[in-house]
Amino acid sequence: MTAPVRPGPSNTLTDVAGVRVGHHQRTGGGWLTGTTVVVAPAGGAVAGVDVRGGGPGTHETDVLDARNLVDRVHAILLGGGSAYGLAAVAGVVDRLADAGIGFPVGTEPGQVVPIVPAAVLFDLGRGGDFRATPGPDFGSAAYDAATDGQVALGTVGAGTGAVAGGIKGGVGSASAVVGGVTVGALAVVNAVGSTVDPATGELYGARFGLAGEFDGARPPNQRERAAALEAAEAPAAAAGRGVDRSFHTTIGVLATDATLTKAQCQKLAGIGHDGMARAIRPVHSMFDGDTVFALATCAGPALDPVAFNAVLAAAADAFTRAVVHGILAAGSAGGYRAYADIFPSAVQEWRRR
Repeated sequence: MTAPVRPGPSNTLTDVAGVRVGHHQRTGGGWLTGTTVVVAPAGGAVAGVDVRGGGPGTHETDVLDARNLVDRVHAILLGGGSAYGLAAVAGVVDRLADAGIGFPVGTEPGQVVPIVPAAVLFDLGRGGDFRATPGPDFGSAAYDAATDGQVALGTVGAGTGAVAGGIKGGVGSASAVVGGVTVGALAVVNAVGSTVDPATGELYGARFGLAGEFDGARPPNQRERAAALEAAEAPAAAAGRGVDRSFHTTIGVLATDATLTKAQCQKLAGIGHDGMARAIRPVHSMFDGDTVFALATCAGPALDPVAFNAVLAAAADAFTRAVVHGILAAGSAGGYRAYADIFPSAVQEWRRR
């Protein structure tokens, strides 16, 4: 019998107790980018990662290999700015070090090294200035903004300059509770592929929502369906902004309160890509750096294989649902139109429900 699944109280990543999320972004004056930080509990979280895109931009991913020494991370950074945006990690590391949080390497208090893996997406030039990219101040500001409340979605944080197919992308999140275990997903949707079914205008991932979650979110008339075809096929290259092809990358985090090993976290991260593939077509292209991290706070029980499999299934669907929430919540920006503006009747109906 399949274990029943329901969303957590906020239906976002922070339904996993002890996990906090913060955003920082800048828009206007050539800027359209930002940073999102997922902060683990003070003692850190066991973590894993799975990278499947052909053009990743990452930091500290090798430390997550199950064969290596460090067994916990203290935060995950997701950011815009391509490789330039990895500079934001320094701001998070400084904040954690100031709090005495990190991997202990000495005998004195404060002699720690914070472990902050990161992944970045490509949004260069989308605000007009190719070099307007996150630095350490973005990381520290996102860390300072981190809260265990409901996660802000849409055109915020790392999703500020995100584009998916021909429409505006953004930050999405979802959660699930299965067998007493909570799992949450956060996705920053910025893909070469489309999230829109050109035949119906429906978001691919909406088919995997929990009961009533995406009811009404389908364009009801032929005019909007024709717009769906255009949006699904439109390239998202930053034409005229010094970028001659469509670079992107969808990144995200899965978290759970279950007690997992590093190897199990790597499996959990991998299953997130299954969820990504249900919501984006095509996925994992040579021009995407698609990367998913997994965190286990270990506040809950260790899982037998049957229970772990149920959590994996819920996690994959949670990532799919997070992609949908990111697209539905995004607002038009930088000349890129949002799903809510292309298909207003569908989104208005969904919000009413």
